[in-house]
Amino acid sequence: MFKKSSAILLSILMASSLAACSGNNNKDNKPADTAKPSNAGTEASANTGGDSAIDTSKFVKITYLVLGNKPTNGQFEKVMAEVNKIMKEKINAELDWQWIEWTDWQTKYNLALASGEPIDLITIGTDWLDTWGNAQRGAFMNIDDLLPKYAPQTFNSIPEEDWAQSKYNGKIVLIPENDYTQWVNHGFFYRGDWAKEAGITEPIKDWDGIGKYLQYVKDNKPDVIPWDAVSGVSTFGGFDTSYTDNLELPISTGYLPVFTSKSFDEKYTVNSPVFEDTMVKYATMMKEWADKGFWREDVLNNKNDTRASLRAGLTGMDQHHTQTFGTLRVQMDKDQPGSDLQMFPFARQGGNNLLELSITHGGTSVGAHSKNPERALMAYDLIRNDKQVYDLINYGIEGTQYEIVDGKRQQPAGYDATKDDFYADFWGGRNDKLEIPSVTVWDQLESTLYAEYDKIKKPYPYGQFVFDKTPVEAELTAITQVTGEMGPAIAYGKAGDPVKAVDEFRSKLKTAGYDKVLAELQKQMDAFKTKMESGQ
Repeated sequence: MFKKSSAILLSILMASSLAACSGNNNKDNKPADTAKPSNAGTEASANTGGDSAIDTSKFVKITYLVLGNKPTNGQFEKVMAEVNKIMKEKINAELDWQWIEWTDWQTKYNLALASGEPIDLITIGTDWLDTWGNAQRGAFMNIDDLLPKYAPQTFNSIPEEDWAQSKYNGKIVLIPENDYTQWVNHGFFYRGDWAKEAGITEPIKDWDGIGKYLQYVKDNKPDVIPWDAVSGVSTFGGFDTSYTDNLELPISTGYLPVFTSKSFDEKYTVNSPVFEDTMVKYATMMKEWADKGFWREDVLNNKNDTRASLRAGLTGMDQHHTQTFGTLRVQMDKDQPGSDLQMFPFARQGGNNLLELSITHGGTSVGAHSKNPERALMAYDLIRNDKQVYDLINYGIEGTQYEIVDGKRQQPAGYDATKDDFYADFWGGRNDKLEIPSVTVWDQLESTLYAEYDKIKKPYPYGQFVFDKTPVEAELTAITQVTGEMGPAIAYGKAGDPVKAVDEFRSKLKTAGYDKVLAELQKQMDAFKTKMESGQ
């Protein structure tokens, strides 16, 4: 079960297996009135329904830190100009997107938060962006007292149990993306037409079935790389999901997960798939796949775009999460007619550890050094709740980026992706109530994969677990270095004898401080268990 949304999430997001599902809560709560400005000469104020108006007479710029590669075709600037007209009118402010691009994104993100710069709004994710670690390091402002006055619609629409999952040391430090439904559990994407040619007539249900499919492609499609994989993507977390009952924990160890819990029934018992037979089985299978030529010989240096290769008919497989599949299926129907793209979700094989997505998988915090936290929250309240602002930031300009036909978004006639494409990578407060269905998402997604997941999903159990890394910070850093150094070669069968490679990997993890981290993690998990079972 892999980790964050949106099709462009690369690298660690694919390396860690993330649980996935609906962030749906509080669908019936009605939001408070929008904070609207009233003009009185040169003094602008916004009445939030409280005892006093908010002084917005001073124009301010609000920075918003997001993850993604900044668009280069000029459309983002055009859309934000429209957004800022509304921001200027309503709260006398403008938004300034600041991008953390995907190259070395994890390091750059953490450095930005540690810099002391006065960032106003920050994209967060407790299961992939080290949010609790950054909270521990003082990166975020406590916003309990500010929310009711400056973001009333958001504050009133989020139930108390969701706010409880948004607190560090008893204080609210983030706004959860709790009203947006998504599944980001990972799996393999494969061509259904080629699978049928291979005699695979039912949905693939296990890794052996994937191996059979890849072998057929290798034997029968001479101009195709069966899986044109890149080494930045580790599938060990997915393998662990398929072959064990382990649950992923919200603790990052870099390239692949070192620590998990034992099962949903033993959710407070910490273990490690690396030190189980699972790791040897994985390394052995990946060595076999490498020897069979399922990917390039130079896979560790491969820089190809696997998804682009799939769409061009040059590879037979890709890997990412269900939200990505929903869009990619429609693209493949156009790019490779009859390809009948299918998905093998890693959780299908075992069926015992598919978790709903944490409501803090996405969200927004206010930077600890923000100079305008009040106006930042007012801006956020508009982004999340104002239909006009929401549509602009999430979809672009109607008539240029999209048009609505029969209640669904589609690209206008003459749309040119190179010139007209727009994205803002806003994953900090999407809202089902304002979403417009899109023709770019496969219309059978809910009746197939979603329906399958609904039968086996389990509630996310770690929403209020905050791991204090202080006692083992150095050890965790060392472990992350080891997974980054040795993980890719093991994951792609380039580490020699798999048993010896895993033994060396384990030895280096032990030297890095594995046992100390395991003991500390279990100690804190025991305390968390006591808290949850006592109902505190």
